[in-house]
Amino acid sequence: MKIGIDKIGFATAQYVLNMDDLAESRNVDPDKYSKGLLLNNLSITPVNDDIVTLGASAAESILSEEDKNTIDMIIVATESSVDQSKAASTYIHSLLGIQPFARSIEMKEACYGATAALDYARLHVQKHPESKVLVIASDVARYGVNTPGEPTQGAGSVAMLISKDPRILLLNDNSVAQTRDIMDFWRPNYSTTPYVNGIYSTKQYLDMLKTTWAEFQKRFNTSLADFSAFCFHLPFPKLALKGFNKVMDKNLPEDFKEKLKENFESTILYSKEVGNIYTGSLYLGLLSLLENSKNLVAGDQIALFSYGSGAVAEIFSATLVDGFKDMLQTNRLETLKNRIRLSVEDYEKLFFEEAAIDSEGNANIPEYKTGAFTLKEIHEHQRIYGKVNDK
Repeated sequence: MKIGIDKIGFATAQYVLNMDDLAESRNVDPDKYSKGLLLNNLSITPVNDDIVTLGASAAESILSEEDKNTIDMIIVATESSVDQSKAASTYIHSLLGIQPFARSIEMKEACYGATAALDYARLHVQKHPESKVLVIASDVARYGVNTPGEPTQGAGSVAMLISKDPRILLLNDNSVAQTRDIMDFWRPNYSTTPYVNGIYSTKQYLDMLKTTWAEFQKRFNTSLADFSAFCFHLPFPKLALKGFNKVMDKNLPEDFKEKLKENFESTILYSKEVGNIYTGSLYLGLLSLLENSKNLVAGDQIALFSYGSGAVAEIFSATLVDGFKDMLQTNRLETLKNRIRLSVEDYEKLFFEEAAIDSEGNANIPEYKTGAFTLKEIHEHQRIYGKVNDK
């Protein structure tokens, strides 16, 4: 049975921080961000925009009423959960009006969680061919002011509809995963921001890429020559570039190496404007590739490297199907230009503002601009979401 991604959508915050502005405020050379990280802008969420609103907006942009009546599983992958018990997918299920007899869960393993969700979704459709599974990777990457991680923040959500006979790409039946018990990036329950060992994490990312890729090639008797593109997890685009250089086969013909390089450049276009979206970063890279590559055709194979600190990595592959371009958007970069540009002072106020909860667990939420959905209030410790402009 052919199973894969039938539709894919994206949503991000309505506010943006320019990296040159941040560099000037932090007294660093702008090249440190523009060339050292390959970043231009970061999406910034206000207090009424979170993984639920972003995830619902991303899914709403692609789902038909027929989809909502057929979906029988919603999986949200995140490391920015709004509740230690209740899954974000239950809120999204309600906001989207998906039929009631559906399973809703949340998955976590740092930035790897969405890949685990895809694996689960594919197995579910394999067992229940008429089912559709909505997989949402939704995160707000948040670090402290003037910390090393600050320029690698961001926010966004990628929604993918998994079904049989997909119209974008097939998920191939080949993958290799690897686990290491390491402390390169983590966030204890008592901390609102993560702890990061940046240099160590970079080394682990690249070493797990190298060793997992070697095992993948050995198990499936394949090589880079069999793929038209390679997508990477994108905590920041420069790290993905290092990964691309690590897997590059110097023995490939020059024209083929150039094709791979062109397609790699297509994978990072959106991340350069949005920043880090944790679980969705790999899939934002995939979306960026599909919507911006000039040479991909049906039948092309794409390799994907997923990485989540802690750490779990997986390499798998997908095949483009006939008509995939008809399912994509062509003006997304232009749309990103419509975000509201923040001063650094406004960014610090907006991004780190928290709901002021009173003794009864109530809070009025400021009405900042969001996508289709917003956090309206907190009432008796319960988060109340709704469509924008709905009373």
